[in-house]
Parts: sequence; structure tokens; C-alpha cells
Amino acid sequence: MTFLLSGENVFDYLIERGLCESEVKSLGKIEPKIAKNFNLLINLSDEEQILVKQEPHNRSGETAGEFAREWRIRQFIQQFSELDSWRTWLPEVIDFDLANSIMAITYYQDHQNLADFYSQENIFPEQIAKTIGSMVATIHRTTFKRQEYQDFFAQATDTSNYFPDLLKGLERISPEIFGQVPSDGLKFLTLYQRYESLGKAIALLQKSLQPCCLVHNDLKLNNLLLPLDWEQTDSIELKLIDWERSSWGDPAFDLGMLVSSYLSCWLGSLVVSKTLAIEESLRLAMTPLELLQPSLVNLLTTYLTNFPQILEQQPDFPRRVMQFAGLALIHTIQSLLQYQKSFNNTGICMLQVAKTLLCRPEISMQTIFGKSEAELISLSKSIN
Repeated sequence: MTFLLSGENVFDYLIERGLCESEVKSLGKIEPKIAKNFNLLINLSDEEQILVKQEPHNRSGETAGEFAREWRIRQFIQQFSELDSWRTWLPEVIDFDLANSIMAITYYQDHQNLADFYSQENIFPEQIAKTIGSMVATIHRTTFKRQEYQDFFAQATDTSNYFPDLLKGLERISPEIFGQVPSDGLKFLTLYQRYESLGKAIALLQKSLQPCCLVHNDLKLNNLLLPLDWEQTDSIELKLIDWERSSWGDPAFDLGMLVSSYLSCWLGSLVVSKTLAIEESLRLAMTPLELLQPSLVNLLTTYLTNFPQILEQQPDFPRRVMQFAGLALIHTIQSLLQYQKSFNNTGICMLQVAKTLLCRPEISMQTIFGKSEAELISLSKSIN
């Protein structure tokens, strides 16, 4: 029978695993955290907190194996000492219980996730975007076409080739689907399938996948942690957390998801109304696209500056990044439907932007970045 973690048994579990002393049981505090997994934030002292999380099990007691992927990243760094410098970017995994799919991770009290920072402050410092671009480029460049690294991930045959089916959930409407999705979900699918070019673009993108390096596969702003004192430091040391979907994959997917996450700051701030045209809603956004553009430009150009080989190997890389950004926006809509059961005017605007990114990537690059593809590449080559 599967052991289920709870607020009542977590301290006994931690004591049994040697992660805390018995006297902490009467002094420690527990704070539930809302997430897709069962998460408990444990306060061992005023200065020490750990996040204990358990992956959901199905009726047969099986999991998706996502925690094993996160644990595998720690094993990867341990096996290849030349990657030791990566530790400053990665979460500190304290313990992993494979049998019960429970993981304990250091909780960083002195950090906040980047999505919250942007939402609360509504500022987008260029230095933060540069730091992200440099960090992600380093991970991709260092592992790019390195056979020994690819072999390491290939050893775990059940988890090494994780890559989502890009068309999952976007199938043609059939009688069976009416009992599987909410009414707003049917509205989304109806509108999505009205554009035949959209499905074709995603199918072609699926065929264009080029697995060639280690990718995070869930590179959203809320998986990046920013130090609270970032303005007082000479260099920003971000943390990239939640490696549960990591694999040997396509770097354009990672960068596209990042671009999409920035665009969500814009699209999530839209003023929507039945009386407003979509173009007017986009123009009246509380976080205008123009406010994001300097960060988006710095993100992409810093990435290309630190990983110029990707353009030599994949000349269409920037265009594919735009397409993956569009796909990620569609996945965001699907996620909102799953958890909030809604598809409103904001979702319609998001779908329209996604369609442009997927079907007209070169033209959309000028709109999103305020610069053409040639200008962005030229700028990346001029950065010292």
C-alpha cells in the first residue's frame, strides 16, 4: 500500500529519514503549499525551511516519474565534475525517496519567483533578462551534442525522452469529448479548429524537433527564483527550479516557453470587454508589450551571444522559438481550462496571438521584439 504524506505524519517521516531531530517535532511548523503535487513547507527553525513534496499516485500506486527526473539532474552534476558550477543555479535536493515518490528540497526564504516579482512590481529590469539568457544558453551550449551526456540520460529509458505530444488535447471534436471537457473547452476547441493552418503549423513543428542538449521543458517565470536583494549585488544569481520534466530535447522549446511566459504578463493584463475589439484590448493592456520588449530583446540576444553555435546548426532557430512560444500560449489556455474551466475574451486574445506566432513567425518577431530577425541576430553578434 502506498504511503501517503500528510501534516500528521510528516515529522515522523523526516525523523525516520534522518532529516531532522526528534525534538523538532514539537517546535516545527507546517504550512501547506498549493501545487500540482502534495507540498508541505516545513519550518525547522527561524532560519531553516524545507519543502517536502509527494508526487501523485494513480489507483495502481504508480506515478509519472517526474521526481525521478529532478533527482537525475543532481546525479548528472555529481557524475560530471566539470558541471559543478551549475550548482548555484539548481535547487538543493536534500533527499529523494523513490519508493514513495517523496522529495525534500531546501526552501529559499530569501528568494521570490520571478512571475510574482513582475506581477507585483510591473517592472522588467533588463539585467534580469540578460541573466536568464546567459544561464539558459550555458546549460544548452555546455551539453550541446555531447554524446557522454546524452548517454547518461539515455540510461533511464523510462524517463530520458520526455517530450510532450504537441497536439495533445487538440484532437478533432468527437462525440466522446463532450463528457471530457467543460463547455468553455468546447468553445476553445471550436475556435482553434476553425483555423486549419494552426493545426498544420503545430504538426510541422512536431516534425521539426531537434533533440540535441539538456532542456528543462518547463521554463516558466514561476520556476525562476530571484534573490530579494538582487539590486544590492554585482551579479544576479537566479535559481532554476522544478526540473521534473527535464530531458534530452530541443533548446528552441525552452526559449519559446520563456518568451511565452513573458508574453503572458502582457496578455494577462488585458482590458477585456464584449464591446472592445481584440486590437483595442491589446492596446489597453495594463502591462503594455512595449514595457516587455527590452527584456525580450535582451533575453534572446544574450542567449544567442552565449550560444552562437545554435545559429550555425539551426539557422531557423529564432523562428522556431517564436512558434514554440505560440504553442506554449495554447498550452496556457489548456491549463486555464483544466483548472479554472474558463475561456473568456482574454483566452481569445491569447489564441489570436498564438496563431500569429505559429503561422507567421518572421512577421510576429518584429511585433513581439520590435526588431526584425536580422536585427536581433546582428545585435547578438555585437554584444561583448
